[in-house]
Amino acid sequence: MAGMVPFTNNYSDHSTREGYQFEFNCMRCGNGYSSSFQHSVTGFGGKLLKMGGDLLGGEVGSKASQLGWDAEWMRDGLRGSTRDKALAKAAEEMQVYFTQCHRCGQWVCQQVCWNHERGLCTSCAPRLDQEIAGMQASAQVNQLHERINQVDWTRDVNYRDQAVGRCPSCMNETGGGKFCQHCGTPLAAAPQQQKRFCGNCGTPTQPGAMFCAECGTSTA
Repeated sequence: MAGMVPFTNNYSDHSTREGYQFEFNCMRCGNGYSSSFQHSVTGFGGKLLKMGGDLLGGEVGSKASQLGWDAEWMRDGLRGSTRDKALAKAAEEMQVYFTQCHRCGQWVCQQVCWNHERGLCTSCAPRLDQEIAGMQASAQVNQLHERINQVDWTRDVNYRDQAVGRCPSCMNETGGGKFCQHCGTPLAAAPQQQKRFCGNCGTPTQPGAMFCAECGTSTA
């Protein structure tokens, strides 16, 4: 179909009043390529004529000014068709760098994201050598993680003395000892009293109790 532009939504327009230029991007990895700058025929000439109209006076100046505005009007008036031709030319230039995947419809770069063996993009048909290499690396990391976890790396670490907290009295760092290094407050927890049980029925007895509360047997 005449005038058909194969690229639709993976390009950006960087055209100016001096000419046309487009940037095409891979829809998978984002790599971009810029087309050659196409100078506008009316852009430069129209600017010169417009400058002549501003610099020259009288009838000559009026004619030059009118020609300048006519050139600018022609450029704006033909911008649609002219731009389409410039885009089609840029798309033809960029065609060698991109291929459309017939499975997902994405335009992808041939250098990175196209699987030439499968005739599809690497999203639809990943390259097996790359996938195998990635799985091998992932397996190595997992195996190293398992082996490292099997080793006792804390055997020589005095974790009790190295534990650092805040003193409940002065709120400074304790230093990890039994007493606060700033105010000397004891930090070791008070030893819990061993539980006692009735020798007759086995019921736990309260500290200081002389008799079992369940059977009345003396706990002395």
